[in-house]
Amino acid sequence: MFRMNRFIAVCSALIAFGTTVSAATPETRRNEDVPSVMVSAPTEGREIVQISDLQPFTHIAYIPVDADLSSIKVEGIKMVKAVTKVRSVTRPRDCDAGGEPGAPLNCTRTAYQSRVPAVKVTYSYRAPSDESGSVWSTFDVYFREDEIGPRVRRALSTGKISRSAAAELFEISTVRGSTQQLVLDETNSILCEGYYVDGSWVHTNPSCEDSVAYRKVASPSPYITVKVASAPSSLEAVVATK
Repeated sequence: MFRMNRFIAVCSALIAFGTTVSAATPETRRNEDVPSVMVSAPTEGREIVQISDLQPFTHIAYIPVDADLSSIKVEGIKMVKAVTKVRSVTRPRDCDAGGEPGAPLNCTRTAYQSRVPAVKVTYSYRAPSDESGSVWSTFDVYFREDEIGPRVRRALSTGKISRSAAAELFEISTVRGSTQQLVLDETNSILCEGYYVDGSWVHTNPSCEDSVAYRKVASPSPYITVKVASAPSSLEAVVATK
């Protein structure tokens, strides 16, 4: 019985950990949300500067697993300036109260940097309604200028590519991957018998030491990965017919 109580305590901690990770994942992630590499450097006094690489040119977006894949369609295509870095400056002397009592102080100011020419393609898709009641959501993918033919870029600069023509310029593939989760490895774990005293677990045998092992298991991802690729055979042909 004591061993079972200890096992339940360990499992509860794992479940709480898994719930925290899931809650931190956004429902729809854009390309700009790809984890960035942070470079920190101390400057005057206690000021800290951080540079984040955003990596917008992955051509990948993530949508909920319950989205209607047949509803994905092009909403627009245009020339833009894509941000590739974000600069954050933390100055403790500039800390502002977060507004609500007990809220963390806001000591960081951010600014977008390193804007480069890019082609932005916006797609929409249908999914179960969100808090606003809308059943339609969007995602963006970005292409570098050299990934798009010069005739297409010229057509974009004059706004001569229709939505239907833009749909022919790109090919979409979707896949539902898996995620790795840590679970208790019962075979290779040692859980000492014991009991709770004032909320703390006390070993029945003081010389016994817990040895908890974990193993990774794959589970279906809650997101669909959408990969958008240019269709070379269509790029110039579509423009030539316009």
